[in-house]
Amino acid sequence: MINPTSERTSGPRLDGKIALVTGASRGGGKGIALALGEQGATVYVTGRSVRGKPTTLGRPGTIDDTVEELAARGGRGIAVRCDHADDAQVRALFERIRSEQGRLDLLVNNAWSGYEISPNSDLPFWEIEWRHWDLMFDGGLRAAAFASALAAPLMLETQRGLIVNITWVLDRPHGHAFYEVVKNATNKLTEQLADDLRPFGIACLAVSPGFMRLERMDLTPELAAKAESAEFPGRAIVALASDPNVMSKSGGVFITPALAREYGFTDVDGKQQSDFWDEHWAGTW
Repeated sequence: MINPTSERTSGPRLDGKIALVTGASRGGGKGIALALGEQGATVYVTGRSVRGKPTTLGRPGTIDDTVEELAARGGRGIAVRCDHADDAQVRALFERIRSEQGRLDLLVNNAWSGYEISPNSDLPFWEIEWRHWDLMFDGGLRAAAFASALAAPLMLETQRGLIVNITWVLDRPHGHAFYEVVKNATNKLTEQLADDLRPFGIACLAVSPGFMRLERMDLTPELAAKAESAEFPGRAIVALASDPNVMSKSGGVFITPALAREYGFTDVDGKQQSDFWDEHWAGTW
């Protein structure tokens, strides 16, 4: 058990660290980038939405907005437009990081393209539009695997680093066959990457937020009260990246409240526990 410390009073914990957060125009990716940058990391912020151009599905938020907000909080962000389903763009991103920084300490695989089509959990798998499968795998699972494959050589050179895959914990049927498959595959990918990287002192693990208060989530006031902020998983990743014993967690899947209790951080509202997790996974974590 790690003694609780306040991220607000202990000072920046990630000074000098170079981080990359994929899919950080808005939502959870933005929250993670803000949390990392606030703690001193230089954060590369990627996504498809840039200021002055049409955004994904017309949603508010761009990588430029994320970097601007990070600067207002005293952090440093670098916006790089990147479609993580396009291998050439991803290669160019990592070449830029190598050229500008010479290393990468932390990769957060948050990019996801599953919601271009609204998920319908009431449909049996044979009635789900097949393009939904391609979006989830290409922009989600494959994007995480490919970014990790490009990050690993940078981390191998320094014999340290952390890869975090954003996932979803599934201990019961979720109701959407394609989503179930891709998230379980993400968890298995995490386990395998961890095995391959462990001899080199590089950790890989997965973090599962609960329901979050995001731009795209149309939550009732009751559900919103139970949800966590977009910065809660970011605070979890700050704690993990600051932990000198993080290798002991490599290969695992962790929910945000369990990490909050272990490391002593809170959400923006001061809570450590998401009511969502209490209702759905009480006693299992």
